[in-house]
Amino acid sequence: MQTRKDIEALESKVLAPYAMKSRDAGPRQYDEPQHEWRTCYQRDRDRIVHSEAFRKLEYKTQVFVIFEGDYYRTRLTHTIEVAQLARTLGRNLRLNEDLIEAIALAHDLGHPPFGHAGEEALNSIVREVKIQFNHNFRSYEIVAKLEKKYPHFDGLNLTREVLVGILKHQTVFDMPGADIPKQYRDEGPTLEAQIVDIADSLAYLNHDVDDGLTSGCIVEEDLMDSTLWQKAVGKIGGQGDPHNRDMFRYQVVKELIDCQVKDLLKATYERLAALKFKSAQDVKSRKDYVVGFSRAMHQEREFLQELLNEKLYHHWRVERMTAKARRIIRDLFDVYLKNPKQLPYSVYARDKKFSTAQKYAIICNYIASMTDRFALDEHKRLFDPYQKV
Repeated sequence: MQTRKDIEALESKVLAPYAMKSRDAGPRQYDEPQHEWRTCYQRDRDRIVHSEAFRKLEYKTQVFVIFEGDYYRTRLTHTIEVAQLARTLGRNLRLNEDLIEAIALAHDLGHPPFGHAGEEALNSIVREVKIQFNHNFRSYEIVAKLEKKYPHFDGLNLTREVLVGILKHQTVFDMPGADIPKQYRDEGPTLEAQIVDIADSLAYLNHDVDDGLTSGCIVEEDLMDSTLWQKAVGKIGGQGDPHNRDMFRYQVVKELIDCQVKDLLKATYERLAALKFKSAQDVKSRKDYVVGFSRAMHQEREFLQELLNEKLYHHWRVERMTAKARRIIRDLFDVYLKNPKQLPYSVYARDKKFSTAQKYAIICNYIASMTDRFALDEHKRLFDPYQKV
């Protein structure tokens, strides 16, 4: 059986000079002995998979909230897709796949119920007391202190590179907050973390196209102005079988992903060749991102994203869903704020006094921990007189 040291030695031989090696990992928050046959990043990944927050992703949604049906992607299926894409990219670039997988599996742990509508609703509420809800920081808090599975420390006690990757996760929909702990502010993300960011944006763009077409909120004609869409359609030989639109949609989305991945790898390899990084520390010290698309592909993606913003995210059905989600979250928040003793004992301590801002933060974090299903059920319990409390 291979030991941890055997695996670390193999990493040194196989991985690129700029890859993050397990033996060079930054410290955990709390000292603990190394595992006999798993590397530090393998342990991080396993701890995330076995966390309560990871299991909840199954019932948290993105664009189409859970009362719309069970076909659409959830946070869990999206997370798995991001991890798959990121590992594929990382393997091609000879990066540390275990670190990539750990960051990918943890990057959405802090999302509230009802996707971006839920986050916008919570943010609009807590701004009343001049605080902010940021799901990156919420993901960090979950793995750093809120998960309680170990007797000697709170949280999952993950390695520094995973925590930085979570805190500095960045896409169109995700931005690092102003509340990054001081010890991580000056450290740039590894290439592994940058790969996760790109994989997340790849999954979002292409799979929202898929879900949008499936829902009927967009149709193929809506996308024909996109050069990227036209290229993908051309690759599969035109409009496909008119009697099997499901297969056509699947094949186009597959081609969309494939052409973007090829462009990404080519452009990133060119930057890496020019920069000549000798270590992962060289990457961390650099402020701007190395992983990215060519200028032409970036522009094509931006255009397709704008089409989705116009045609899908503001479609009347999506607007109606998001408005309903915001109402549910606002109702829950108001009823808890009016009488916080309706919150569980573990959430709201009865023997302490809290300021208004502290109460807002407690309620916000409690609602953020809910799944779509739990939030809907809780709303019924609190507002429907015929529901069992």
